[in-house]
Amino acid sequence: MLLLGGTGEGRVIASRLAGSADLEVVTSLAGRVRDPRWQEGEVRIGGFGGAEGLSEWLSNNDIRAVLDATHPFAARITKNAFDACLANSVPYAMYRRPPWREQLGDTWLPVRSLDHAAELVPTVGSRAFLTIGRQGVSAFDRVKDVSFLVRSIDPPSGTLPPHSQLLLARGPFDVEAEVDLMRTHGIDVVITKNSGGEQTYAKIAAARQLSIPVIVVERPPIPATAPAFDTEAGAVDWLTAFGSGTAL
Repeated sequence: MLLLGGTGEGRVIASRLAGSADLEVVTSLAGRVRDPRWQEGEVRIGGFGGAEGLSEWLSNNDIRAVLDATHPFAARITKNAFDACLANSVPYAMYRRPPWREQLGDTWLPVRSLDHAAELVPTVGSRAFLTIGRQGVSAFDRVKDVSFLVRSIDPPSGTLPPHSQLLLARGPFDVEAEVDLMRTHGIDVVITKNSGGEQTYAKIAAARQLSIPVIVVERPPIPATAPAFDTEAGAVDWLTAFGSGTAL
């Protein structure tokens, strides 16, 4: 079995499967984080070489099922995995953590892409908290009328905006610290992807408390025909069924 990981929930799923006598599970990490958190079981780090490379790897390693527990914005990995499984008639399913939902007191400005967010931000504020991870920051490198506080675990892979300060930090974050951070830096707009989960939700709660608008990048679409789970238990049960011979 192949588990495409790289998320906290992926680590939980791998941990629950590690003790199974019926399953041999390999967790694949893309290697985009320099110091990934330790997880249980066999781990493979690095890409496959697109859908074609993954298709060949699935065949060579006699993979019986693939569970995709990658980040909700890892659209390319998800597409490659779905296409490779389809080509090899390998069952494929996804785990996706539930997205954040706008609550009373929030001011959300939904956008379809990072480019759309970059176009919008100068009309909303002048001091932005850009918290989208290390990839995609270069979408804001032409925004000249906004100062950015850029936070990511590792240094961004692209060019920074012309007026920016980089903050390297790893969650989880708490609301009080996020409120203090936004006040200290005079933040008047937050830019985030709708990643979901608890580790980075504090910035949403802090923005609500401070009445700061949040530009929220919507998630990319997922394969419509793929089984999808929003709990680790459901994903574990799906993969475990292949080891026990009860999969439909």
